[in-house]
Amino acid sequence: MMPGYLVRSFDITASRGSVHKLLVALGNNSVVAYNLNTSNKPISCENYLSLTTPAHRSDIRTVCFSSDDSCIASGSADSVKIWSSSTHQCVCTMPSGYCLCSAFAPGDRHLLVGTKSGEIQLFNLSTSSLLESVQAHDEGKAVWSLCLQPDKRGFVTGSADHSVKFWEFELVTDEDNPSCKKLTFTHTRTLKMTEDVLSVKYSPNHKLLAVSLLDSTVKIFFADSLKFFLSLYGHKLPVLSLDISSDNTLLVTGSADKNIKLWGLDFGDCHKSIFAHDDSVMAVQFIPGTHLVFSAGKDHLVKCWDGDKFELVMSLAGHQAEVWCMTVSSDGGLVVTGSHDSSIRVWERTQEPLVLSEERENEREEEFEESLIRADDQRVIPGEVKGEVSLPGRKTIETVKCAEQIMEAIELYKEERLKLLEYEDECKAAGKKLPAPQTNPIMVAYGASSAEHYVLQVVKRVKSSELEESLLVMPFSYMSDILTLLDYWIRNGWEVELSCRCLFFLIRVHHSQLVSSQQLLPLVEQLRQHTREQVTKLRDLVGFNMAGLQFLRRQLDTQGQPVFADVTERVHRMRKKRKITTQK
Repeated sequence: MMPGYLVRSFDITASRGSVHKLLVALGNNSVVAYNLNTSNKPISCENYLSLTTPAHRSDIRTVCFSSDDSCIASGSADSVKIWSSSTHQCVCTMPSGYCLCSAFAPGDRHLLVGTKSGEIQLFNLSTSSLLESVQAHDEGKAVWSLCLQPDKRGFVTGSADHSVKFWEFELVTDEDNPSCKKLTFTHTRTLKMTEDVLSVKYSPNHKLLAVSLLDSTVKIFFADSLKFFLSLYGHKLPVLSLDISSDNTLLVTGSADKNIKLWGLDFGDCHKSIFAHDDSVMAVQFIPGTHLVFSAGKDHLVKCWDGDKFELVMSLAGHQAEVWCMTVSSDGGLVVTGSHDSSIRVWERTQEPLVLSEERENEREEEFEESLIRADDQRVIPGEVKGEVSLPGRKTIETVKCAEQIMEAIELYKEERLKLLEYEDECKAAGKKLPAPQTNPIMVAYGASSAEHYVLQVVKRVKSSELEESLLVMPFSYMSDILTLLDYWIRNGWEVELSCRCLFFLIRVHHSQLVSSQQLLPLVEQLRQHTREQVTKLRDLVGFNMAGLQFLRRQLDTQGQPVFADVTERVHRMRKKRKITTQK
């Protein structure tokens, strides 16, 4: 019925007749539409539409801009596509080898592509055809990097065959049409290295050539004589991408060790090492004319960094898989990324002002919400071991909100107490009773008669399953006020059970701090006395009530009026009867 690809999603449009529409998204990034005829037995299926041309069918491994930023080239495992950067429409598709790197030739009428098999392919964009394919490096040795010379007269390639090769463009007579000339390239010289070459880059002034190797080092050579200049050490894993700033002063490297490093090209000193991504950094590039750096990683993110202040400017999330490649337009207005999710994303610079403090605050909020979701984000409580039952709930946004409400209530309690003390001092100074200060509107809304009663009302509103976690979130600086309030509640017999529950939990959690605090020890001793008194009263009250109920039961039984009936046997008989009926 359908091609042999994994079905990612589908949708059916039901109609009143017997023919229905079925839309299927396949794993090769194509969309297929079918007509389902339910009047036939078996149901017949007819393919009437297929969307297979515009997008890539596999990972996008390379993207690049033309010199005027009007076109974008992208390459995957089997094809090269040219896109319009303004309309985002596919202009042409050309079959190719497994693409790893690419660049527009001078004039933007040709495209150079380095492949996994060691070939360099030259495409003619006006005819959408392969013009030439050259086995530039050893067969089977991938061409990992390709960089045009700043003077546009040639380019350089780096390969897994331990060599850096230099090429020059030439115009030769076309054999098919002698009156015309065609573009080609010839090999001029080779620089042998000791390890696989992963990335090569010319400095904008054409004085230096940077080469990253599989041994995690970066070698800097003079571009004209190829004499060794600097060796940059510091990465723990190979450098997968590098770039040089427009003013030829900074070099940025992105490595599989998840870090990006900024180096000075004068002496090769490392200005800063930044932990940039949660996985390998696959691509780095400066915005032309600035020291702002874009980086892309396997953690699905694209990030922008300030190369002078060494801080994160923004983080762009959108890809659903590893980001393999990235390119930045000449004016820095567009950033294009290609990913393992077979998608190409175009990021456009807007005129909206960017406030770094707000960005950091949003990131902290996102990280905090993620930490709440993690099941293992539990704080260690003294006295707990693996065999003990864990808390009835876990730290969530609701428990944090409840903790904030309790802390706000305590702050209001302190304000009201201070206001009351000032009122008493004024009454003493005046020698008479002055009008009482106005009660806080929030306390009036809660129906609280005092500040202590208001805090108790707030604690009572917390769900029972979230009470311990809410208390656990609160900082130790509130402990003195909380214990004072608990002592007041217990002494006056307000919600003794709830107050004791909070008290015992807080003492168990903060035992070591309470024992070492000379200020809180007298308060803890008062709590011990008052708690024992109130719990004893409560126990006596419960025992008296139980004895009274038992007395009433005996009196009613002697009068032949059973009020308390044991329905256990009756329930068992009803369940047994229901089970037998179900089995039948």
